[in-house]
Amino acid sequence: MSQPITIALFDTKPHDRQFFNATNKKFNYKISYFENRLSTETMTLTKGHQVVCAFANDTISAEVIGALNEHGVKLIALRCAGYNNVDLKAAYKTMPVVRVPEYSPHAVAEHTVALMLALNRKTHKSYYRTRDGNFSIVGLMGFDMAGRTAGIIGTGRIGKIVVKILRGMDMEVIAYDPFPNEEAAKQLGFQYVDMDALYRNSDIITLHCYLSPDTYHIISQESIAKMKDGVMIINTGRGGLIDTKALIKALKSGKVGAAGLDVYEEESAFFFEDFSTQVLTDDILARLLTFSNVLITSHQGFFTKEALENIARTTLQNICDFFDDKPLENEICYQCGQDECKKKTQGRCF
Repeated sequence: MSQPITIALFDTKPHDRQFFNATNKKFNYKISYFENRLSTETMTLTKGHQVVCAFANDTISAEVIGALNEHGVKLIALRCAGYNNVDLKAAYKTMPVVRVPEYSPHAVAEHTVALMLALNRKTHKSYYRTRDGNFSIVGLMGFDMAGRTAGIIGTGRIGKIVVKILRGMDMEVIAYDPFPNEEAAKQLGFQYVDMDALYRNSDIITLHCYLSPDTYHIISQESIAKMKDGVMIINTGRGGLIDTKALIKALKSGKVGAAGLDVYEEESAFFFEDFSTQVLTDDILARLLTFSNVLITSHQGFFTKEALENIARTTLQNICDFFDDKPLENEICYQCGQDECKKKTQGRCF
């Protein structure tokens, strides 16, 4: 009888164990769960494992990949959609990198709209007031979202669901995407515009694009200057899409009327962990938390039962396909960084 495939699963929480253990009954892999994040300091833990399963805040640098290769690791299996934490050039010709491109686009889209509604109607503030016996509604006024204009940056799986929800609320929707889907625009009732037009005309701007050199700080001092006064900005994508210092400046001046953030540029040092008994050492994050018109959640947009089931199922199926020598549908293209690349051949563009 052959030995089971061994997996080192990093940055684990109780929910990871719960869903991976349940799903692994079908695969019977040997999973080692590590609470530590993968980094140069913990890479020795990968010895004796054939697969490394990493999450969004693990650091998979060239040095880490070199150590994985020396330890006999054959595959990097991300259990997340983003891969900006992976040195793809170092992985090229060393080992494949697979991911979970879609665990629950509905979960993230619904969380996006939840942030919009909470900020607009100030339900987060009302919650604390009423618990203190304060039933005043002074300062809690919002606006009808019907008839307002939402600007969607990125119309992939998540972006299209956000469009559908907002159109159901009778909002006008405009969008920007470097690869526009005109058929979807026609079906869902939105219009593609250029970035400047989106900045100028949107009452709410929400980000649903990948983090890349082209999208890094897509929300900056320059782009904010083009926006409507009092614009609401929502980010459930990646923290690096927003220049946080520029956002703080715009919040202080009133140019930005509200911000809903499920991600943060330097989140890897804080998100998913409990710092409630410690002093918050990140001055920028601490400053953001002082604004009453800023709502921050700890990268929980994906966090639903359905999403966790799909993450475990897709991750273990990716591993199964690799060892069964089947095509890797979710392998990231090393050259262009997109697993959807039409020129992809065994994970590479030529």
